[in-house]
Amino acid sequence: MFIARQPIFDKSMKIYGYELLYREDVHAEEFRDTSATSATASVFGGLFEQGMSQIVGNAKAFVNFDYDFIMSDTIELVPSDSLVIEVLETVKVDDYLMKRLKYLKGKGYKIALDDYDKSIFYPIVPITDIVKFDIINTPLDTIRYDVGQAISHNKIVLAEKVETEDEFHKAADMGFHLFQGFFFSKPKIIAKSDVKNYSTAQYYRILQELNEEEPSFNKIASIIVSDVNLSYRLLRAMSNKGRKDTFNSVKLALQYMGLIELERWIHVLMLQAISKDKPLELMRMSLVRAKFGEYIAIHSKFRNRKDEVYTMCLFSVLDAMLDQTMDEALKNILISDDIYDSLVYQKGDLAPILKLIILYEQGNWIDVNKYTDIIGIDPNKLLQGYLNAVQWAADVLVTF
Repeated sequence: MFIARQPIFDKSMKIYGYELLYREDVHAEEFRDTSATSATASVFGGLFEQGMSQIVGNAKAFVNFDYDFIMSDTIELVPSDSLVIEVLETVKVDDYLMKRLKYLKGKGYKIALDDYDKSIFYPIVPITDIVKFDIINTPLDTIRYDVGQAISHNKIVLAEKVETEDEFHKAADMGFHLFQGFFFSKPKIIAKSDVKNYSTAQYYRILQELNEEEPSFNKIASIIVSDVNLSYRLLRAMSNKGRKDTFNSVKLALQYMGLIELERWIHVLMLQAISKDKPLELMRMSLVRAKFGEYIAIHSKFRNRKDEVYTMCLFSVLDAMLDQTMDEALKNILISDDIYDSLVYQKGDLAPILKLIILYEQGNWIDVNKYTDIIGIDPNKLLQGYLNAVQWAADVLVTF
């Protein structure tokens, strides 16, 4: 089973919810035969097994439902404040469906109409809370009237497949309340920015020392101890790892952390510093990709390169964080040629792993299955790795 999520933002770029993308069977040749009801049931099984909070945190889960599943009582197993019921326009609307949706709405569930391209008088519109417009199939300039009508009827309007920042601003100006798409993860290159403008000098000093043949704990400790913020964060990171005893010095904390974990921690601090004016979801995506990539490497033919894969995936949105080309963004970063080639040219030995992760995020399950063959990982393992990565990223962000 595959389950992925795509973020849904409000106008201030805060997370409102996640649409869950799913497929019950991992074998590409069987994708065509999997019913929506069966797939949705699997999603709910995954939600119950893993816990709703692990997948969407405190946000809302948007899930597509077909006629049969709406009519079942399974929906009510998920709390109404956590779930948005998405109804596709292909769903047959009859008196039974209308009665069921009204009942669910009365229980507190939000109803969303997906892929909306008809007038405000479509039968279920009066009881829907959220109306979704696919701005690729129905471009913004062609739906001004329908959007205005939806807003005038007190509907929350959501623009999906928003791929550029210009589209985001244009949709916001039209009155859209919510936005879905990968526009937030793309760089806005309007002028050359400089990573040195950020307070990252200490991070680079530490990373340079870590790159030495025999890194010195004493030198690293002296750099960290000279910065009260770094010292505080180091000790806090140790406490969040479940460490019960106390440390008498930064050096002892560093020895407990270890060189590899220290390098990862510094990378995260650096990315946090340079992405401070960006949506938090961009940092979350970076962390999820890093841990998911590491998991994929461990369970594939790349197991001996898991640390390299982790770093590659962590830096995979660095261009968006810095609003630079990836080539420019990586100039001051000490990375291997394989990581560089994967991020800049999308080629090389490690590139298939990042490609797999991006396809997974997009819910492109057939191509995901193809890349699992290339990488040498059992596709049945991906779900657990993804959920573990989502939870790990949430835990890391609490630390920072």
